Amino acid sequence: MSSHSSGRPPTQRLFAAVLPPAEAVAELRTALAPLHALPGSQGLRWTRPADWHFTLAFYGEVPEDVLPELSVRLERAAHRTETLPLRIHGAGHFGGRALWAGAAGGLDMLRLLAERADAAARRAGLPMEEHRRYSPHLTLARSRRAEVDLRPFTAALAGFEGRRWEVEELTLVRSNLPDSGVPGERPGYEEVRAWPLGR
Repeated sequence: MSSHSSGRPPTQRLFAAVLPPAEAVAELRTALAPLHALPGSQGLRWTRPADWHFTLAFYGEVPEDVLPELSVRLERAAHRTETLPLRIHGAGHFGGRALWAGAAGGLDMLRLLAERADAAARRAGLPMEEHRRYSPHLTLARSRRAEVDLRPFTAALAGFEGRRWEVEELTLVRSNLPDSGVPGERPGYEEVRAWPLGR
């Protein structure tokens, strides 16, 4: 949680997400283990498996007085969206900066849920970035400084097909940014609320 000395209300850094179940996390963790031995792996900062998620909509700093309205609208978005099948599938990268795992399954329904999570924030009065087509990805690693050639990593994961699970919740997550000043320290993620889909 962060607060401002300028007299503005305190805020929380929030995003809406789908969280993979423990079995899917364990399976991906096993598949990733050999990648830590690939050339260039030392130049990557690997994300913690406990933090893996598919972001639906990033809200940034949300004033606490907006949170009740956002929660009501996210609950409505969840109830209007049916549960959907999903699995972690393949991999890709953003230039030499980030390595990610993709998704397969009910992607049309997942995109609809992402659009509704975005619309919930807009209707609650949050300024959102220009809407782009949703492309689900789960960030696995980021480059520490210079760009890293991530093609060997994506090639190693290209055939990965995770187990199928049913997405049953929309989760609101708080990102607690590090304040220790230690270089490379990562944010911590904390579940705020979760709403069941389809009911």
